[in-house]
Amino acid sequence: MHIHHSRARLARPAILATALVAALLPGIASAQSPAASTAPTVPAASSLDGTWTVDPSIGSFDYAAGDFSGSWVGYRVQEELAGIGGTTAVGRTPDVTGSITVSGTAITAADLTADLTTLQSDESMRDGQLGRQGIQTDQFPTATFVLAEPIELGAIPAEGTAISATAIGDLTIHGVTKRVEIALGAVQQGDIIGVSGSLTFTWDDFGMEQPTSMRVVSLANDVTMELQVFFRQDTATTDGTTEEVPAESPAA
Repeated sequence: MHIHHSRARLARPAILATALVAALLPGIASAQSPAASTAPTVPAASSLDGTWTVDPSIGSFDYAAGDFSGSWVGYRVQEELAGIGGTTAVGRTPDVTGSITVSGTAITAADLTADLTTLQSDESMRDGQLGRQGIQTDQFPTATFVLAEPIELGAIPAEGTAISATAIGDLTIHGVTKRVEIALGAVQQGDIIGVSGSLTFTWDDFGMEQPTSMRVVSLANDVTMELQVFFRQDTATTDGTTEEVPAESPAA
């Protein structure tokens, strides 16, 4: 079974892609926080071909400060709380690893792993409950995505130009793997590629039961997974292996 977006849900990746453009064009300034420090210079990429690896040094992550300018994977779900009413629960983790491979005008491979045990929201009680309920991170600590089909871009996008694409691959959450279609937005600037996207599914799709507590009156059946990830291009070494290009120190 394929899990994919309805047409109405494609708007958010486009919004996130715009944020990525804002982040990358000045040289990795904040995508979502006005208080970010001065960004490093972004060197030009001689070619897009090769491996691009998630670089945690790009941007930053501070949930309390609302700074999500770095890489993260998270969730968004509507909930009804006793004494408060309707609200949106949003949790994110900055602990994301993985890489993509570019060859010509196609992305031929991609894999991502997110550490769900470090998901943060505005409620520490909610975060703790997810270890035992819902995604049950105590038992299923990671989520993974592996690309199953190449993403053909048709042409190499101009540097700094946001593009949209669909990634078809295998998403594993809660120990259950499903073939999914994730709507993505992406932009490349120098040796950095920023990718954003989202996918909406139901709790049942991945064998999860909705979390319960005395405070939560109800939860929506739809859960949205969101991601924003920055990749830095690896460079070839003299022995034929590759290594990630080190990030330059931020300007004083």
